[in-house]
Amino acid sequence: MKKLITQQSIRNLLLHCAKAQPGQRLLIAYEPSSFGFFSSKIIEQVAAGALELGLLVECLDVGFSAENPSMNPELLAAIEDADIVVFLARLGDQLRFSEMPKGKAIINSYTLNEHLLNSAFASAHYDAFLALKHAADRCIADAQLITITCPAGTSVCGNPNLQHKKQTDTALKRFPMSVFSPVPAQGFSGKVALAGFLTGTGSQYYDNYTVEFEGQVFAVLEAGRLAGFEGLASDVSAANAHYDRVAGLFEIDRNFVHSWHAGIHPGCGFPWNIRQDYERWGGVAFGNPRVLHFHTCGNYAPGEISWNALDPTIVVDGVTIWENGVFRADKLPEGPDILKQFPCAASAFAHPDRNIGLLEKA
Repeated sequence: MKKLITQQSIRNLLLHCAKAQPGQRLLIAYEPSSFGFFSSKIIEQVAAGALELGLLVECLDVGFSAENPSMNPELLAAIEDADIVVFLARLGDQLRFSEMPKGKAIINSYTLNEHLLNSAFASAHYDAFLALKHAADRCIADAQLITITCPAGTSVCGNPNLQHKKQTDTALKRFPMSVFSPVPAQGFSGKVALAGFLTGTGSQYYDNYTVEFEGQVFAVLEAGRLAGFEGLASDVSAANAHYDRVAGLFEIDRNFVHSWHAGIHPGCGFPWNIRQDYERWGGVAFGNPRVLHFHTCGNYAPGEISWNALDPTIVVDGVTIWENGVFRADKLPEGPDILKQFPCAASAFAHPDRNIGLLEKA
């Protein structure tokens, strides 16, 4: 059974997401498993699946650079020679807002291991979630008022001001498609109840990547700026010190809050304890509808520090589209038709994976 799901997931990646055709050249840009992030088994399975589909496959070790991610000449040349590029490497995530060669299907995959590849996260039809992403984008772009709340006390509201703006999105395709386009935070104010920690965004990696808190901490948002923290004095001090250090490290705007978005994929589970690896958690769990995150610290996407709010309720012009961490895709104007067209996606919504690494709260 797992083998069948794996084959379905790889076909989903290559045929539905990449639109691959026999004879095309596929570059798999991979990060060795020795870094502890991607499983080598995934690289082998994607390569084998591509060969079965008649693709010409090249695998290139792009390693991992925490401090200086870049498109080196070897990688650029390999991308130029390829029709399709699949990043099974954090480098793809680090470069996701960078300029990329045109005319290629360039994909960043968040299937880090066999568990994720064997789940509805990877096997549910890519086009279904692409359609849901576009539907959510349109709904949000037309909104006059959006409110965000959560059980821990988040209370944020504002106007996305997107009616006449092009929404910011990544230069790479995401696989699986798991979030809508980032919503600019400049029009939003309120308080965000942080999920017990501050952690990085996957843009750059640095020592002490995550700070945990003893009690509930709120980030105060005022028109797209961090106005301060509320909580235990020790936690507030730790949060401010973290921002001071990261902003100084990269010489960036400390208090800029760039944008926010929430997960749209109910098949996106994270069955490992978050404390074992916050970096891995940040590279997967953001796609679960139970997680909404803000991009902060730096006036660019995705910034360097994320605020994560759990089990959000998002109300768009009076319509509840997320309800306590459940994405109500059926509430989008096109949602019912999309779910009817793609039974595999409807099944993922009917049987969501609610595990996001907070095992005691899942």
